[in-house]
Amino acid sequence: MPSTKEIRVKIKSVQNTRKITKAMEMVAASKMRKAQDRMFSARPYGEQIRVICSHLAKANSEYKHPFLVEREGSNRIGLIVVTTDKGLAGPLNTNIQRQLLQEMKNWVADGKTVQATAIGNKGLNFLQNLHVPVVSQVVQLGDHPNLDKLIGAIRVQIEAYLRGDVDVVHLAYTRFVNAMKQVPVVEQLLPLTDSFLDAEEKRAYSWDYLYEPNAETVLDALLKRYVEALIYQAVAENMASEQSARMVAMKAASDNAKKLIEELQLVYNKTRQAGITKEITEIVGGAAAVS
Repeated sequence: MPSTKEIRVKIKSVQNTRKITKAMEMVAASKMRKAQDRMFSARPYGEQIRVICSHLAKANSEYKHPFLVEREGSNRIGLIVVTTDKGLAGPLNTNIQRQLLQEMKNWVADGKTVQATAIGNKGLNFLQNLHVPVVSQVVQLGDHPNLDKLIGAIRVQIEAYLRGDVDVVHLAYTRFVNAMKQVPVVEQLLPLTDSFLDAEEKRAYSWDYLYEPNAETVLDALLKRYVEALIYQAVAENMASEQSARMVAMKAASDNAKKLIEELQLVYNKTRQAGITKEITEIVGGAAAVS
């Protein structure tokens, strides 16, 4: 049985750990609220531009933008992976990595090749461990999504799609549902299809548009905004999910530390009581021997 001094040292160590996890929980809760505000303010714009571009994909136009044209085969895949830079976020990164691993197995089984862009350290390490070619990367984004910092890495995949080096571009990130639930998502970014349209919005006929000054100018500008909006929204969703997952993980760690302190305190009291009882027994035994 450990001595009372050793138990006191363990209790002190766990108490210090609990102080750290409790502080991290409070910091994550504060950052989560700010991240949620950014995410919720960007979400309506991202959803609406998806719907508009989905209608454009079916519209009759004299100009078809490359982003709207599906290609035969689709054997070369561009993958954009959004993860966190830091750990201590529970199963957040593990869940998206597990889903990506399954998708990659299916792609490889179908004879498809993958080249990737990593946003976040965890995704970069994951792709490197799988020996997936990483054509661009951006890490250390901080707590605020910055489109200017993102667009350079994303442009590598966009230009590869325009050149025909890849036939389809997928986006993988974690979608925020609530503080207790985050859902890993792997969805097609390019080419744009009408899969984002709700059942009521799908029609047997396509919408028609009048373009000013011309279709090429309008579509080039709009679809560029579409890609930027979706990437920004994915990063914002992932950051909100990260802070939520970290808050929950740190709360669980704090609760476990509290429980461990109580158990150690009980062991300490039992050990101390056993020591006192032993001393009393020795004194009584010594007095009886003398008498």
